[in-house]
Amino acid sequence: MAKYGGLDAESVGRSAKRLVLVVGIAIVLAFTGCSTMTRVDAGHVGIRVRLAGSERGVSDMPVVTGWVWYNPVTEQIVVFPTSVQNVVWSASPHEGRSIDESLTFSSTEGVNINADVGLSFHIEPMMAPKLYGRFRQNNMLELADKYMRNVVREAFNEITSKMPVQEIYGAGKSKMLADVTQKVRDQLGKDGVVIDQLTINGTLRLPQNVADAINRAMEATQNAIQSENRVRQVRAEADQAITQAHGGAEATRQKAQGEADALLIRARAEAKANEIIRLSMSPTVLQYRALEHWDGKLPTYNGSGQIPMLTIDASKLAIGNMDDATRERKLKELLADDNAPQAPPPAPMTPQPVAAPTQPAAPPTPPPPAPKK
Repeated sequence: MAKYGGLDAESVGRSAKRLVLVVGIAIVLAFTGCSTMTRVDAGHVGIRVRLAGSERGVSDMPVVTGWVWYNPVTEQIVVFPTSVQNVVWSASPHEGRSIDESLTFSSTEGVNINADVGLSFHIEPMMAPKLYGRFRQNNMLELADKYMRNVVREAFNEITSKMPVQEIYGAGKSKMLADVTQKVRDQLGKDGVVIDQLTINGTLRLPQNVADAINRAMEATQNAIQSENRVRQVRAEADQAITQAHGGAEATRQKAQGEADALLIRARAEAKANEIIRLSMSPTVLQYRALEHWDGKLPTYNGSGQIPMLTIDASKLAIGNMDDATRERKLKELLADDNAPQAPPPAPMTPQPVAAPTQPAAPPTPPPPAPKK
């Protein structure tokens, strides 16, 4: 028997068979592993579909992301996207598809309104088996272009059919879009579709005659608002001028009143002061004041000589017949404070009587002038 490297031919044959068997088993295991395992990426769920048996159909529980083992003979794993999907139905060939996919809906007057609409949505992972079981579709863009587009169009028609075209084109556009979005959410939410955003891209397209009429009405409204604003401005300026005039007149009146009050107060104060001075005087005091300021010289008249000192006739004074008690009482009343009690004013100081000066002797009679020669 021949030998190869110390081994006989029989041993070599057995070793080769074992190697071929191991390689074959490895190839079979690799093929089997590839056909019984798949990977579910992030943003997707794997739905297990049973192809045979009493429980054949879509499983209620989605498969989590990652590597998934399954029996390719009796099961199938359908990868279902759950990330946010965006679709645009536009009349422009440069957005969405190259055909006109814009939506048209009608107002309560029957006016057709055309708009480009955008939709953003995603699938609730736990509801993915139900959605797939109903439509047998895991391509969300195809599902959006058919089923979801019809739902959105019907929602627009139902909401706008109750609104006038001027409201849809004007201030009611936001409310209309919010109502349509809520209706679409209620309809598609039953299948696990979550509406993230529904938008109207660009402006609404109306028939030209309707758009012109609405624009004229809006322009008239704007002009009326501007006119009303100008009227309000003129009225406000007039009111301001009237208010300023009233304020100036009132300020002038207050100033005049203040000046008159000041004059009256000053006059009353001067009258009261004069009355106090009058009541404070007596014949004796007057005579005393005269003596205080006398320099001891008698006045002269035209240089012809001195004249007697002037004396005061007390009977000519208004207080000449008033006794001291009455005069003092009236003086206290004038000095009393009306608002707060004050100490009574001191009694007028009565000077000690001074003896009247003796009558000066009459000046000697000048000698008669000498006769002229």
